[in-house]
Amino acid sequence: MNSDEKEDCECATPQAETSPATGAAREQEEPDIENPEASRMKRAAAKHLIERYYHQLTEGCGNESCSNSWCASSVGFSRMDNNTAAVKALELYKVNAKLCDPHPSKKGTASTYLESSTRSNSACSNRKMNHKDVNAVRDNFKDINYLTEEKVYEILYSCGEKEDYSPLIRVIGRVFSSSEGLVQSFRRSKPHTKEELKSLQGKDEDKDEDEKEAAAACSATAMEEDSPTSSSSSRLGEGSSGENDVQKLAPDEVSVDIEAVRRVYKRLLSNEKIEAAFLNALVYLSPNVECDLTYHNVYSRDPNYLNLFVIVMENSNLHSPEYLEIALPQFCKAMSKLPLAAQAKLTRLWSHYSAEQIRRMMETFQQLITYKVISNDFSNRNLVNDDDAVVAATKCLKIVYYANVLGGDLDTENNEDEDEEPIPESSELTLQELLGEERRNKKGPRVDPLETELGVRTNDCRRPLIPFEEFVNEPLNEVLEMDKDYTFFKVETENKFSFMTCPFVLNAVTKNLGLYYDNRIRMYSERRITVLYSLVQGQQLNPYLRLKVRRDHIIDDALVRLEMIAMENPADLKKQLYVEFEGEQGVDEGGVSKEFFQLVVEEIFNPDIGMFTYDEHTRLFWFNSSSFENEGQYTLIGIVLGLAIYNNCILDVHFPMVVYRKLMGKKGTFRDLADANPVLHQSLKELLEYEGSVEEDMMITFQISQTDPFGNRLMYDLRENGEKIPVTNENRKDFVALYSEYILNKSVEKQFKAFRRGFHMVTNESPLKYLFRPEEIELLICGSRNLDFQALEETTEYDGGYNKDSRIIKEFWETLHSFSEEQKRLFLQFTTGTDRAPVGGLGKLKMIIAKNGPDTDSHAHLCVLCRQVTHVPHVLQRAAAARIHQQGQAEGETAESHHLCQRLWHALSPSN
Repeated sequence: MNSDEKEDCECATPQAETSPATGAAREQEEPDIENPEASRMKRAAAKHLIERYYHQLTEGCGNESCSNSWCASSVGFSRMDNNTAAVKALELYKVNAKLCDPHPSKKGTASTYLESSTRSNSACSNRKMNHKDVNAVRDNFKDINYLTEEKVYEILYSCGEKEDYSPLIRVIGRVFSSSEGLVQSFRRSKPHTKEELKSLQGKDEDKDEDEKEAAAACSATAMEEDSPTSSSSSRLGEGSSGENDVQKLAPDEVSVDIEAVRRVYKRLLSNEKIEAAFLNALVYLSPNVECDLTYHNVYSRDPNYLNLFVIVMENSNLHSPEYLEIALPQFCKAMSKLPLAAQAKLTRLWSHYSAEQIRRMMETFQQLITYKVISNDFSNRNLVNDDDAVVAATKCLKIVYYANVLGGDLDTENNEDEDEEPIPESSELTLQELLGEERRNKKGPRVDPLETELGVRTNDCRRPLIPFEEFVNEPLNEVLEMDKDYTFFKVETENKFSFMTCPFVLNAVTKNLGLYYDNRIRMYSERRITVLYSLVQGQQLNPYLRLKVRRDHIIDDALVRLEMIAMENPADLKKQLYVEFEGEQGVDEGGVSKEFFQLVVEEIFNPDIGMFTYDEHTRLFWFNSSSFENEGQYTLIGIVLGLAIYNNCILDVHFPMVVYRKLMGKKGTFRDLADANPVLHQSLKELLEYEGSVEEDMMITFQISQTDPFGNRLMYDLRENGEKIPVTNENRKDFVALYSEYILNKSVEKQFKAFRRGFHMVTNESPLKYLFRPEEIELLICGSRNLDFQALEETTEYDGGYNKDSRIIKEFWETLHSFSEEQKRLFLQFTTGTDRAPVGGLGKLKMIIAKNGPDTDSHAHLCVLCRQVTHVPHVLQRAAAARIHQQGQAEGETAESHHLCQRLWHALSPSN
């Protein structure tokens, strides 16, 4: 060993005091110890020395010939674990033990704690930690490769004293532009072991406040050394210790101290120059991260890599204009490359965030999507699907969306049982296979992979942290070419993204258009298969779902025909509906089918039939548990609802929301009673909130009664021998849950299963469940309750010589706008068959106002027609159009306009 090596291994005492009572000695040497800044500097110096002792015990100085018995590089040194080393480092600090300087071979690869140390000109000289030495420690920030909250505040204080923040800016730029440095930063301290706590407790009496803080810092350092990202043990993502470290964390935990990160951001982002450092660092960081995730599979080797995304997303300025151009798009591209397991872990972590924090992250990605949409000219040739930034931001938004779901009010237990009997497959299956036309989605509807990984569905969430509607991006919906997007959705290619895979960002109108394309293509496919089948079999088959019914026997005819189709070949239900009324001429271009649906609904929901009960208070229908009708009748109404969606028709049905939740696979619970049976819900709520003795004051049991259609009282036990079990304060929650379960599920189980089976006969292969929530299903079937007649006026077309400036037309709209809400609904009911607007509002319902007959007729007619039924025969116009007769021939006469208004009022009168 040469003289230089001897000098490097020689030891220096860290402090000038010779007494073990270092705390008292330091107090004598520091007359300004009461000064908070001086105390802070002193604590930083003490912490730094204990950290050096710790690394000396765990790593050594690097000299194989070191003679220091408390150095890991010495020959006779016994290795110790990190926790023991942390406790021993504190003891060595208290007795001013010898401290080695790093050997030259150790420099450059040693821990950052050693690299950032203050070194004297003489490697073997003793030193005293005075103010000058502390400033030297504080000013040397060049080799800091990762950050902690304490380090940031230390650097910030130093820069503040000199009014020069360039050192801090350089450190932020260096750490936040390095994935390795950022992953190591702001680690969360782990709890002390029992042995460590006992050892620290025995030393507490001899330590002052500074030593306690330094000891804690050293212990935290020991915990960090267990991490796979520690630079002293391995490079990022290497080694096996990382897996063990991550396994100690819960599925929704990370090793980042998130609260510390938020405090740091809050302190630093107020400075514009420092904020620019974060921006520039993110621009440099993101491409490297994207490369790591795409080609190096870094997350599987080091799950702590997720820390990087957690830290960056805590930046509250990500949505600011400076980030939107380059930094945020690049970061989103990198984040979108996270594997499924990482996305799920990030979702679980964010699900614990507050609604405000979820909204901030949601707005960050929404801001980017909106900015890119409005700053580009997307068209049929320049698709928004090809914009990498919009696609990446949407994928990132999905993580926030599911965090919003997971953090909301979940109900994952009350799920409807699957149908015991599978829906029979088409008899054409073999032929389809021969022709290469095997049925799509044969295994069932599509399910989002992240949803599967999390084990939760959107429909499981009763109330999210923030409303689902806030995730819809209207500018994106306006530029989205839905026909192309649907193609990408069905083809499922890796190089083409479909926004239908992220339905939360789409509004109901856009999703309905996607469903329309799916239905139409399925219809064309069935038609094509039928033609091919007829060529092979030599039989003439009908390419449409043709129903021929009698008006007086519409239910019987429709039931028989649809039951035969359901049994023989359910695939025919996917064909385009074509309705013909016996003895009537007419071509079904939509209007005949619409009248068919209207008549069927009126018949089935007639209270005299007894299939459904009607609540006068809520104006809603519910399944009659005592109905004498067979299950086929309920299957029919299920098929009718499915066909209405499939053929893009609105039905005048009024179910509580729980029916649509049950169709989507969720059972009814007590909360659903608020909509389905508000009187019962209020009674049960009062029972739950009752402060007295339920058993003594109410005297109710677990036996309930119902009345059948003949007025007979029927008893039902919610539990076995329920009449003997009193309801008490302790079991009243069970009583309420069982009562709700009976009313909403068990009592109508037979009827609802038949109803659901009919619905699924039509929609089982549709992306309906994937795209829509229960409230949106109701919108598809029944339309919207919100009526905007101004939008209807703007989209109405005119024929036969009329235009929007015609006086009679102006009088018409003035009169219509003056109607009450109820009168407007009556008008809509008369013209369209329902008092609700279609998906997207009345603006989507194109109306035509035209003269029916030449002006020379003795009676000129003004027809208000829905575009779908412009050419329907006269016999259907009474159900599909409001016809107002006006006397006279001159359009401009005030008397005629006045008479038009009178006739319009008359047409809308309830008695009419």
